[in-house]
Amino acid sequence: MEKYVIVGGNRLSGTVRVSGAKNAVLTILPACLLSKGVCTIHEVPRLSDVFVMKEVLECLGAHVEFTGNTMVVNASRISTLEVPEKLTRMMRASNLVMGPLLSRFKQVKLAYPGGCSIGSRPMDQHLRGMKIMGAKVTEKYGYIEAQVTKLTGSEIYLDFPSVGATENLMMAAVLADGVTIIRNAAREPEIVDLQNFLNGMGAKIRGAGTDIIKIQGVRELGSTEHTIIPDRIEAGTFMVAAAISRGDVCLENVIPEHIEAVIAKLKEAGVGIEEKGDCVRVFYQGPTRGVDYKTMPYPGFPTDMQAQIMALMAISEGTSIVSETIFENRFKHVDELRRMGADIHVESRIAIVKGVQRLTGAHVEASDLRAGAALVIAGLAAHGATVLEKVYHIDRGYERFEFKLRGLGAQILRVNGDSKGPHNRKEK
Repeated sequence: MEKYVIVGGNRLSGTVRVSGAKNAVLTILPACLLSKGVCTIHEVPRLSDVFVMKEVLECLGAHVEFTGNTMVVNASRISTLEVPEKLTRMMRASNLVMGPLLSRFKQVKLAYPGGCSIGSRPMDQHLRGMKIMGAKVTEKYGYIEAQVTKLTGSEIYLDFPSVGATENLMMAAVLADGVTIIRNAAREPEIVDLQNFLNGMGAKIRGAGTDIIKIQGVRELGSTEHTIIPDRIEAGTFMVAAAISRGDVCLENVIPEHIEAVIAKLKEAGVGIEEKGDCVRVFYQGPTRGVDYKTMPYPGFPTDMQAQIMALMAISEGTSIVSETIFENRFKHVDELRRMGADIHVESRIAIVKGVQRLTGAHVEASDLRAGAALVIAGLAAHGATVLEKVYHIDRGYERFEFKLRGLGAQILRVNGDSKGPHNRKEK
């Protein structure tokens, strides 16, 4: 099993380009199943989750070509409406094929999805919305089956602004008969990107980015070409890496409006930040201060940045109070940060972080994607070497992570588990 070896103390500097958004492409790829034409998608990050989704589409009968960062999907001929269990268990986003398959082919069957164990992520709102639109849904033996004679436009109120439910119901509604209104919809930028992609195929959707989305059903969708938005969580991660290393880094291909909450907290902590167009410069301007923050649905502070900022707070002056309101099991990185010398106390969904002068390299383990990124960030500032196990979690959401960090001056290597010493992994 591969791992990272990180030697801390190097100041990051230079320029890094942010890849396309993981959470956008993992929704847009299933949306290709709605089209009878060819979909060409640019800025697709080469992530393990993206390759799993590619395999999901191919198992359903779609033809997929992935060259560089461009993916071409032809789903005009679908041969099956059932997703293999081994694939659904590998990735949470596999459930996003439900809406498109039900909308276009009137039935779908898949096992309950897997993914990072960060807390409960039930599909009740997805399924309730489809039932409101007329689908018959059955759950048994770990599988979900849905079928319908005709989906009918309806008014759906989400009890919580779930991103996945909003996306699945948008895709289910595009070929439904009549108008569908989703109220209390999630507002994430990735949902706006999905709207733009679907409208490019001929859908009639408006309101994405607000809490009310209206979808006028159409008869069919055709070909389109689309460019994925930049990954706001990758951007935030590199911003924190620059800050914790006392560096000076320019991030290219960023939409600053998408990371306003992160920028605000970093500025409050004393980090220097300059914005110019699609570039953001992050630079050290003195010791950072502890700040309090609470994860909230967009445009609030993102739960996907909670762990990374905590790594910075661990060596910032004063005390920080971190409140996690989205997932109940998202403090798994705390014990690993403690191994490195962090002073953190957890009470239910609140973490109290008392800044220490420095962290020390240790043998730690990534429990999930963002926890892994946080431990890499901590390793960049730690005294000595940090060995991080289970880096496959990081491969799910960060493209060429160690290569980008090394390009900024970090001392980080990927090591094979059976190797006696570190060596660079060849890029595929």
